[in-house]
Amino acid sequence: MEEPNGFATINDMEEERESTDINYSRNRTLSSTSVALEGAKVSHIESLDYEINENDLFKHDWRKRSRVQTLQYVFIKWTLAFLVGLFTGGVATLISLSIENISGYKLRATVNYIDDKRYFMGFAFFAGANFLLTLLAAFITVYFAPTAAGPGVPEIKAYLNGVDTPNMFGATTLFVKIIGSIGAVSAGLDLGKEEPLIHIGSCIASLLGQGGSDSYKLSWHWLRYFNNDRDKRDLITYGSSSGVCAAFRAPVAGVLFALEEVATWWRSALIWRTFFSTAVVVVVLRIFMDYCKSGSCGLFGRGGLIMFDVSDVIVRYHIVDIIPVVIIGVIGGLLGSLYNHVLHKVLRLYNLVNEKGKLHKLLLALSVSLFTSICIYGLPFLAKCKPCDSSLSDSCPGTGETENFKQFNCPNGYYNDLATLLLATKEDAIRKIFSLNTGTEFQVISLLIFFLLYCILGVITFGIAVPSGLYIPIILMGSGYGRLLGIAMRPYTKIDQELFAVLGAASLMAGSMRMTVTVCVIFLELTNNLLLLPITMLVLLIAKIVADCFNPSIYEMVLELKGLPFLEAHPEAWMRNIIVGELSDVKSPVVTLEGIEKVRRIVEVLKYTTHNGFPVVDGVIPELHGLVLRTHLLLVLKKKWFLNERRRTENWEVEEKFTWIDLAERWGKIEDIAVTKDEMEMYVDLHPLINTTPHTVVESLSVAKAMVAFRQVGLRHMIIVPKYQAAGVFPVVGILTRQDLRACNILNVIPHLAKSKSIKKGN
Repeated sequence: MEEPNGFATINDMEEERESTDINYSRNRTLSSTSVALEGAKVSHIESLDYEINENDLFKHDWRKRSRVQTLQYVFIKWTLAFLVGLFTGGVATLISLSIENISGYKLRATVNYIDDKRYFMGFAFFAGANFLLTLLAAFITVYFAPTAAGPGVPEIKAYLNGVDTPNMFGATTLFVKIIGSIGAVSAGLDLGKEEPLIHIGSCIASLLGQGGSDSYKLSWHWLRYFNNDRDKRDLITYGSSSGVCAAFRAPVAGVLFALEEVATWWRSALIWRTFFSTAVVVVVLRIFMDYCKSGSCGLFGRGGLIMFDVSDVIVRYHIVDIIPVVIIGVIGGLLGSLYNHVLHKVLRLYNLVNEKGKLHKLLLALSVSLFTSICIYGLPFLAKCKPCDSSLSDSCPGTGETENFKQFNCPNGYYNDLATLLLATKEDAIRKIFSLNTGTEFQVISLLIFFLLYCILGVITFGIAVPSGLYIPIILMGSGYGRLLGIAMRPYTKIDQELFAVLGAASLMAGSMRMTVTVCVIFLELTNNLLLLPITMLVLLIAKIVADCFNPSIYEMVLELKGLPFLEAHPEAWMRNIIVGELSDVKSPVVTLEGIEKVRRIVEVLKYTTHNGFPVVDGVIPELHGLVLRTHLLLVLKKKWFLNERRRTENWEVEEKFTWIDLAERWGKIEDIAVTKDEMEMYVDLHPLINTTPHTVVESLSVAKAMVAFRQVGLRHMIIVPKYQAAGVFPVVGILTRQDLRACNILNVIPHLAKSKSIKKGN
């Protein structure tokens, strides 16, 4: 574990072995405070080994690898990309089919009670069904997989940045995420299935990469070829892209989402495989939708691949229309940053509730469900009935759960516009508010109630212990205020109100999530109208610029709340004023090992420190040989690879005992390994396991450059070496981990930097 308390000292260490590194004394514990939306304590957070460990075993395996084996590796990787897309598309279809049928038949039964004037029975059924569905989603999340709560995107972003969190991509998390998403969305809560689908795609990719689940005795050893952090990083990138594609039926947006939002490290080969995965998802969705159009899937399959089609509209705008477009972008940025600010406060409050225990998490989720049911069912009674327009092609009032005009409590020939928006699935509500030629269908007061309601529900729902997504709530809020703004600006612009709803939703997404390119392509693929591109781009850019002036994106806030040590892309300006040698000065001595080490020494180091990497220093004149990982030391102890005398081992001895697959696995804790008293006096030759090419930096390097290199290469350890090599100078000054390079940790240990930072801001 890359514990912030870093490297503890060992009392019986030889004096000559003491050198220089251990994490700051202020880093005694990594933040274990849970965020409300996860509901579980974030503990035992480790960094990932994205760096290639070039030890003797790796080099030998690489040399003997034939061209056929290389092609086999590439073929299997493409096969896994295909399987990720196939399974993600299949699971997405199952979730959508279940949600649309459960929600549809629930709303149909509720409307039937209302048509019979049995309003109380209608509410009892509506609220009771939502209560039970929420109870199912919250119960399995709280008691079986707390990591399935929330969207999962911040954790994916952290994983691809080099941070591992336990149980985020396991089989139990996958099953709970699927069932919990179906229950929570079907319950009418103000959340979506889109971000859970991103997490689900990543879980599928991770399980395929590690060859299945050992917990459930479902594993395929031939797939363990990819059970290493480096290959799993690629697979989870495929999975996240496939999840976006499955959520929005938008393959290009899926690739761009991975590139813009979650991936820290990117290369051209990743684009091709990611695009291939999303293409497979679209094909799977298309096959199921074509099959379901016949009615074989109940209420699922309507609408086709284009979710909110506005392709029939003729987009007319002139140079004067730039003004309302700028206004909607500014408002979107302001509202997005305000939403993030309020949501941050609510999540902190929910965290206090969730810390009281599992029962409180359940009660919180059920309370939100009951409040949501009361609002959605009761508020339409406040709306005035509108007479049906005989010129409209749709039946009015309608009788189905997806009709554009719901009669609700109105007399014949009239409809309730607020009930039309609220007593519908979230996708149907968006489809209606985006619909063409509906300029007079919704009253201003109904749209205002709709907007304010979803602002409140969007704040209080995200954070309860169920799988949840933010995309749909933000689109609902944005479309509401966009439609209102369109009505207000009707005399001054030629842009249709329906397009204002689209632009409002896009601006609020950019204002909250700070994505531009991805959101732009999502809306183009959702609406199927390329003519929207110029004004959508302008709105997104303005909204992001405005929102960035106030606070970070919602995902970055969640990362901070969870205590995940995420490294930002750009270092702080003041980081150029300090060097890595100064960081090593405020840390405890580094723990080093010799090339041929005594078993007792290894056991003591593993037992009394939390390091994940140890510099190997050897020779009469101390010389840095490389770095050995904690997991490899545990592997040596577990396999009892001991020597009776201090000597170097032969290649055949190493190959007989270890494989490259062994080195990719993680081998538990030192407490789980028994070593006898006699074995303590034996020796281990560490040379075959040493990474002989660790990344090193001189002590005079600026912290800014060190952080950029650390992040871009995907390192776990960065060894600091002295600027001048000379006799009597120890070859290792210290070791940097991601905790050492985080701005908040540096400011905590070197307070005067915080003062200089504030002075610069004041200027």
